[in-house]
Amino acid sequence: MAQNLLLEIGLEELPAHVVTPSMKQLQEKTAAFLDAHALPYTTIEAYSTPRRLAVYVTGIPEKQADTQEDVKGPAKKIALDEAGNWSKAAQGFVRGQGLTTDDITFRELKGVEYVYVTKHTQGQATVEVLKGLQEVITSLTFPVTMHWADYDFEYIRPIHWIVALFGEQVIPFQILDIVTGRESKGHRFLGEAVTFDHADDYLEKMKHQFVIADPSERQQMITAQINAIAQENNWRIDLDEDLLEEVTNLVEYPTAFVGDFEEKYLSVPEEVLVTSMKEHQRYFDVRTLDGELLPHFISARNGDAVKIDNVIKGNQKVLTARLEDAEFFYNEDKKLTIDHCVEKLKQVTFHEKIGSLYEKMQRVGLAAQIIGKTVGLTEEELTDLQRAAQIYKFDLVTNMVGEFPELQGIMGEKYALIQGEKPAVAQAIREHYMPISAEGELPQSKIGAVLAIADKLDSLLAFFAVDMVPSGSNDPYALRRQTYGIIRILAEKRWYFPFVQLQEEIREAINAQPEVFGIQLAAGQEQVTDFVKGRLRQFLLSKNTRHDVIEAVLGARQADISSLFETAQMLREHLQDTDFKPSMEALNRVINLAKKAELEQVAIDPALFENDSETALYEAVLTVEDKFPHQTMEENYQSLVALRPLIEAYFDQTMVMVEDENIRRNRFALLDKIAKMSLAVASLDALITK
Repeated sequence: MAQNLLLEIGLEELPAHVVTPSMKQLQEKTAAFLDAHALPYTTIEAYSTPRRLAVYVTGIPEKQADTQEDVKGPAKKIALDEAGNWSKAAQGFVRGQGLTTDDITFRELKGVEYVYVTKHTQGQATVEVLKGLQEVITSLTFPVTMHWADYDFEYIRPIHWIVALFGEQVIPFQILDIVTGRESKGHRFLGEAVTFDHADDYLEKMKHQFVIADPSERQQMITAQINAIAQENNWRIDLDEDLLEEVTNLVEYPTAFVGDFEEKYLSVPEEVLVTSMKEHQRYFDVRTLDGELLPHFISARNGDAVKIDNVIKGNQKVLTARLEDAEFFYNEDKKLTIDHCVEKLKQVTFHEKIGSLYEKMQRVGLAAQIIGKTVGLTEEELTDLQRAAQIYKFDLVTNMVGEFPELQGIMGEKYALIQGEKPAVAQAIREHYMPISAEGELPQSKIGAVLAIADKLDSLLAFFAVDMVPSGSNDPYALRRQTYGIIRILAEKRWYFPFVQLQEEIREAINAQPEVFGIQLAAGQEQVTDFVKGRLRQFLLSKNTRHDVIEAVLGARQADISSLFETAQMLREHLQDTDFKPSMEALNRVINLAKKAELEQVAIDPALFENDSETALYEAVLTVEDKFPHQTMEENYQSLVALRPLIEAYFDQTMVMVEDENIRRNRFALLDKIAKMSLAVASLDALITK
């Protein structure tokens, strides 16, 4: 008869951002444990609150199934000695399986006879197997851990209780001094201890103790309560998903409430108010139906509505103190000039091995102009870009950003507009940080996008120049994220971006004036190119691109990064074409032969052609070669595919490896032309066509 499993780990309050991933990890590792121990189940659900992680699994049999397994041993000639007696190898083999030589049979495998035994294993009682859940609990990993008492054991927070039930039966095991049982704890202030007679009692009994263990149910409660408040007051509440999850993970029994702040604080930029509420207090902002910010906030307490007025007053008091500071900082910052702030950046270290933030801005300004001209910005845009690069970090030394680092760039735009900078310049100051996460919002303006690329590229080149290269999971300066940001911007803009050429131009310009730029960049920096290719690979994988297509794209003899996106998309679209396989095979045959040629530049002499197929292919190649630099990647691909019948006819009628060296070199030279054009599209020989 099947039974259900309940496992709950009771803890000190967990950081909100750890709750959901830890719950999912417990679910995944429990499922893997059951699979590894041949214990089938029907469903597995995971639950969590700030004080507990739990899984509930249904339909587990009361014992493992008995198994029968045929085990292969040594070859017969090794298992028997010359006298026909069992060798030590045979005896050791059966002993290792818990059997005797009487259980041996022989079977032929690929013309050789081997020893076989049939091993019968009786399934264990499930309760005995489930004692291994101790290892599941201790195997959970967390971003930070701690010790407690005198134990060497580390965990996200101290463990206070463990509930482990299989049906009505306690699964006995122990972690440190915590012995498993059937007793849990309710809400820290509203609930009491609760005892489960059966694993199935969990959710209902926890509710009686003011604990909503299912996070999706808690989230639905919070959403419904907030929507009811909004409807009653004719307000609009935008339920930010990340904030909603965080609030859900801060409470066990949610009760939404509304607080207020003085209207005078609405004179402070909206972003400051929202950041104060969201990032620091975990409040939802309140707006009119037209989207105008109102002097109210909504949050959820961890408890019921009893004495909710006191909770509201306390939250209002805390928020008012923050807004008072914000208003003061804002007014003080308006007294500063941009030039004063930029001058202060000379004393702010970007990194001790690289120099000041001011020097970084000088480098970025130079790189931005090189990139801007390459991608085709107008003279007006280049002028605005130059101004943005001269000042774009100035807000880092303002009071507001010092208090609210999340507002860097945002306050830069605000203050730049106040001080009369052009909107395009101010927008670029905000956008240069984008994207701030792997899939975050990208810069919309051309100037902002170029400044963002230049800023991130400078960090990449500078840190690699001082040999501070990310290794393994160690990436303290977020170079992977910044480089991935460059890739995403280029993927959206599709600008011409010859990375190696730009890298070299920037290097030469910076190295010409080390006293201005504070650093010398190493020649080549091939490591940087490989690092960028790694992020390209990551981006293409995120677009469900086949591995062989990615390798073909990254192996292309193509200087322009943006062309690689076009090539990957193009190849994805043609993979199922009926002529894809024969076309790639024909071109790969050319590429492979050309690799063997090791030619110096050889002029093709049509007088050395010995058949019509050589002439036809040569004339077609000249036509394609002439059009190749001026066509799109798709047109180049189609031109190469169109050569297939001519290539096939060429190989049918022509022996490349002939005795006559002049003829052989002439033929290799023709193939080399095709190979170079093929490899300019992609490393087609990396494609799997089987």
